[in-house]
Amino acid sequence: MFTPHTLRLCSAAFGGAFFLAGCANHLPQRSEHEARIERILLAHNLQIEVGDPQVLQLPQRRVHIHEQKTFEVTEFEVTRRYDRYTPYQPWRELYEVPLGALAVVAGIGANALNVLMLGRLPDSVTKDWISYGFAGLNPLLNAESNGRSQQNLASLDEQQHEKRTEYSNLPWAERPVMVNAGEQTHELTSDRTGVLRLNLLDGPFAEQDVSHVGKLLLSVEDPQDGTRAEATLLVSHLLRGKLLEAHALIYDDLEEDEVAQWVHRVKRLSELDLEEEASELEQSLIELTHNDPQLQQEFLDLLMKDAARLGAKPVVSD
Repeated sequence: MFTPHTLRLCSAAFGGAFFLAGCANHLPQRSEHEARIERILLAHNLQIEVGDPQVLQLPQRRVHIHEQKTFEVTEFEVTRRYDRYTPYQPWRELYEVPLGALAVVAGIGANALNVLMLGRLPDSVTKDWISYGFAGLNPLLNAESNGRSQQNLASLDEQQHEKRTEYSNLPWAERPVMVNAGEQTHELTSDRTGVLRLNLLDGPFAEQDVSHVGKLLLSVEDPQDGTRAEATLLVSHLLRGKLLEAHALIYDDLEEDEVAQWVHRVKRLSELDLEEEASELEQSLIELTHNDPQLQQEFLDLLMKDAARLGAKPVVSD
């Protein structure tokens, strides 16, 4: 059994705790509206277009790579409602109580004046001053304050508006492409348009004897979901027979050769139907002799005489 003294102590403690805790001053509810789009991936494909013919007759080939995706797109309208309140802080009563008393007196005076002015004063004077005053006078309630208000999510409402299917077809831009050539695998990179420029006489293939490689296996893979695609490009027997000789014509040391041997290299590449390589070698030799105009002219004259090629001098800027 509790004694009267104990009951009085409990009552005092409860009253003190209630006084210190106070009451939150609830503010008008706030709402937020937003549009949300949900995209679900339905299909993901990679496509490698090696071009025609599928058998390489020349050492160069432009390979186009595309990434295709299908999405289910759903649009939602989302409404969030928040309960707002001013948290109770007891020390604020030190200034809110006297201010509240002044606000009540001012509000009563404003209402009296409003009667004489036939109701022309705004509600922010006639009603809000009195509301603020009574909140300030209440020792268990702070006056409303938007500046230190807090909020809790009261409800969340989502309404679906539209559902549609979207398709995308984008280039495999600046991403890795694996090329298996015989016993070696090379990692190349597509350009920003999704094109891989293969050249069996350039890049990593120049350091490999590809004259015995009968096919190239190209593969791409998206590491995010493991989507993968492969394509095969055959190398013709005729091209394989040209590659070894063409490699020597392009990459053997040029500076130890005579001018006549330079012309022979360009002419022989042209005879092998490797016109692009012949033009590149011709231009390289013209640039190599840039600082020796006499040697450069000798090369151009002999090129015209023996190979019937009119080499174009590079444009020299002042």
